[in-house]
Amino acid sequence: MRLLIALLGLAWIVPAANPQPSGREWPLFRGDPAATGVSRTQLPAAPELLWKYSVPKGAFEATPIIAGGVVYIGDLDGGFYALDLATGQEKWKIKQEAGFNAAAAARDGLIFVGDVDGVFHALQVADGREKWQHKTGAEINSSPNFHRDRVLFGSQDSNLYCADAVSGALAWKFAIEDQIQCSPTVLGDRAFIAGCDAKLHVIDLEKGESVSAAPIESPTKSTPAVLGDMAFVGTQQGSLLGVNWKQSKVDWQWQDKARGLPINSSPAVRGNLVIFTSRDKHVRAAQADTGEILWWVATRGRIDSSPVIDGERVFFGSGDGRIHGLNLKDGGKAWLYEAGGGFISSPAIADGRLVIASEDGVVYCFGAKK
Repeated sequence: MRLLIALLGLAWIVPAANPQPSGREWPLFRGDPAATGVSRTQLPAAPELLWKYSVPKGAFEATPIIAGGVVYIGDLDGGFYALDLATGQEKWKIKQEAGFNAAAAARDGLIFVGDVDGVFHALQVADGREKWQHKTGAEINSSPNFHRDRVLFGSQDSNLYCADAVSGALAWKFAIEDQIQCSPTVLGDRAFIAGCDAKLHVIDLEKGESVSAAPIESPTKSTPAVLGDMAFVGTQQGSLLGVNWKQSKVDWQWQDKARGLPINSSPAVRGNLVIFTSRDKHVRAAQADTGEILWWVATRGRIDSSPVIDGERVFFGSGDGRIHGLNLKDGGKAWLYEAGGGFISSPAIADGRLVIASEDGVVYCFGAKK
């Protein structure tokens, strides 16, 4: 591990686009509409395992969400589960043929989630019954986001869809030149899509029309994190980019040219600090304004899990079967849990608890024992 000492800087001021989640909820893939990956609660200094929920022969790639004291998550075998956050007890589950590999999203008594057959579902939080569905042309591994009374979701059919959240009526759809595998990020009346067409698209949410498209040199499935005028996104060629979306230009680019392995995960950003993980088995901290690497830490497995900043620590899972907690200041080890099964799922942190799911079908919940 190499250390460079630097100030983290001051946070940019960001206008509120949608109601911001409270510290008691993690209702979206990256916690908030702008996909910053920042917790609004505080985990204990040494989180303890509170409960596990196991699905026999199951497998999770999706990140859980937390809303109303309930954890919601789908698995690759077509199961979708509602678990009590306090106890881990199953409240309800549904089973279908098509699996889920993307996180759901929660709002106003409904759970929204897409499946690998390309069907987008709106489920009732009380019992999982379907309120409406919309069929797209290809697999959905894009997690939903919201703008006012509408829900947004992408599909590998190359379209971003915008539908009325209550009725499912389609307001508009926006097509790019290749697949959409990231989740839409929302700031104000703008949506951000990083596509397999190697562009970062900025879309007017009122009109469903393009505002700009900045070239990012490589396809990506990474969900962009947006803070102020900047968007941060990883690519399949192993680059992390800082894009000034208002000027539609790349301000800086970092790449490990020796390895060049994909960055499938989404960065976390707070103030002048960007934390990102990679399939090259490393987690890194960079200055948001310059891309200068401040520190890096190697793990024993590839990392597809997106990091979450909680207080002065960052948490993520890795392919080595571990859940890591590192100090933001220097990357030093703060906490570690040996789970055994690898992780593609990212942490959800709410109400003083961290929830994450493993590739071998286990949902874990950590916090403080009473």
